[in-house]
Amino acid sequence: MPAMLSDRTIKEELAKRRIVIDPLDPDDIQPASVDVHLDRTFRVFKASSRPYIDVRERQDDLTEEVTIAEERPFFIHPGEFVLASTREVLTLPDDILAQVEGKSSLGRIGLLIHATAGFVDPGWTGKLTLELSNVAKMPIALYCGMKIGQLSFVRMSTPVDRPYGSATLRSKYQGQMGPTPSRAHTEYDGSR
Repeated sequence: MPAMLSDRTIKEELAKRRIVIDPLDPDDIQPASVDVHLDRTFRVFKASSRPYIDVRERQDDLTEEVTIAEERPFFIHPGEFVLASTREVLTLPDDILAQVEGKSSLGRIGLLIHATAGFVDPGWTGKLTLELSNVAKMPIALYCGMKIGQLSFVRMSTPVDRPYGSATLRSKYQGQMGPTPSRAHTEYDGSR
């Protein structure tokens, strides 16, 4: 029977290194989740000569990487959408999935941290790409290292047959170490 993990069980899984979160401050373990922090690299959409985004084409040129200094803010403007990542590298076993959610304090000022990618499959390893949107009417200053979201964990009814990263799955984002542009085109051209 699937079950959400409590802080006690999360600590047990971390101690056994079945769930790995690096770096991890023990104070970030909440009753049913673990807080994650914003890294310093963002991918911002830039003006393009393309008239539209075609999901069948590579999209690396639609964004450019921006890295902020440790104490400098990154401003996300109203209506803006940017990619960011967690500072933490997450590794999951074959029988636990993670769910990414925003912090309520940030949601209350209009910052959303994922559009659709709130689900992390068993077998995942890497930093999580966040899909940040500002739905407020004012710019929001973001800082490297700030708490940006939280991970909850669910134990599956059984281990999965093909964990994320298995060769037969064509897992597009396994091992990513920063905000990664869409690789939707791989669904159409047979590449990875």
